Amino acid sequence: MTLTLVKELDRLHAGYVAAVNAAVADDDLARADQLAADYDVAAVRLMAEHENRPDLVQPVLEALGRLEGTRPDSRLRRMVNRLRAVRAA
Repeated sequence: MTLTLVKELDRLHAGYVAAVNAAVADDDLARADQLAADYDVAAVRLMAEHENRPDLVQPVLEALGRLEGTRPDSRLRRMVNRLRAVRAA
């Protein structure tokens, strides 16, 4: 059975949330931050593959800020940043 893009993205997100939660439980916020950034890239790649448009991966990542070396924002990254702020307080 072929999954819809939304279901595939939900499954991908759930896997990354579990990995980020494990990193946070290990008090490894650097790993959690890296996982959150990796999720952004994996999600873009999944969408491009689903649309049979691998040519879109690089332009989309550049548009999200990868070109300047910054990381795109996502729900996972915002969660990690909130955790980092709480731990720093």
